[in-house]
Amino acid sequence: MNKSFWDNLDRPIIGLAPMDGVTDVAFRQMVCRHSKPSVLYTEFVNVEGLARGATKMLHAFRYEQNERPIVAQVFGVEVESFYKAAVMLCSLGFDGVDINMGCPVNKVAKKGSGAGLIQTPDLAREIIRAVKKGCKDWNEGISLEDAGVHEDIIIACNKMRNGKIERRLIPVSVKTRIGTDKPITEEWISTILEEKPDCICLHGRTLKQLYSGEADWDEISKAAKLCRDAGVCFLGNGDVKSFKDAKDRVEQYGVDGILIGRAATGNPWFFGNEEPSMKKMFNAVLEHCEIFEELLSDKVPFVNIKKHLAWYCKGFDGARELRMKLMACESKKDVEKIIPHIL
Repeated sequence: MNKSFWDNLDRPIIGLAPMDGVTDVAFRQMVCRHSKPSVLYTEFVNVEGLARGATKMLHAFRYEQNERPIVAQVFGVEVESFYKAAVMLCSLGFDGVDINMGCPVNKVAKKGSGAGLIQTPDLAREIIRAVKKGCKDWNEGISLEDAGVHEDIIIACNKMRNGKIERRLIPVSVKTRIGTDKPITEEWISTILEEKPDCICLHGRTLKQLYSGEADWDEISKAAKLCRDAGVCFLGNGDVKSFKDAKDRVEQYGVDGILIGRAATGNPWFFGNEEPSMKKMFNAVLEHCEIFEELLSDKVPFVNIKKHLAWYCKGFDGARELRMKLMACESKKDVEKIIPHIL
């Protein structure tokens, strides 16, 4: 197995988990400016849409150089579309490609993608092989045209690139769950390991659980041993509340690291283990709006940032009232009318 950036990361790895509708470039920039995860992921994007020329999806793959290592996450069921997506993502200069085999949302899983792939292990293995082949073919010189990437996607990617992209073999990883309606951790992780991914991240819930109940870290520990024996980087995910909690779970459950999800929302200081002052928090609201309008306002509406603004407002007197005011805002200018009165 070739050495990848996963092998070179300092342990423990404490990274930012991919979250649909959350980990856009504006949020990742906030995190990188105020603390620095070991690794970051994009939101997931559907490979079938990309294969059919849906250029409107590409804004999810915008990133800045200070985010490296940055991994692009994709989902779907069509093997050929995964192949095309892998080549395209290599051409955009990502440090890795991650296959989502863990999303439990009904509209994703019922089509057999995301966590639905746990029920079709042969297809899951074929998808991993296709993504690895796409990365290998890119490294060996294939063009986007010869890979069958949609013409509109090629044109859009050419505009997105910041300079010439080096051809290199990037790693392929998988993010998944412990089962569908009950844990089948050892059987499922053993199946994935047969395709030798560079890293596996396991969320400690089943598809059926969605995000309810508690993540089962004993199941995560079982997978950690399998991956350790196979020489594959392994990350745990689920219900980690603090930086100390992350470090403790690494020690207790034998994982190489942790991906942090909800605990980082409204808290870009998480990876620096910092408790921000009220002034810092209020300034962050303004800064997040500024970054959003600079990088994303031409692609997505302002309403997309409102959940982030709400997440900043918690744990202090008057938080509820401030949230209500921020939810009525329609632009950064509206937010600026509210926050300076507090600072």
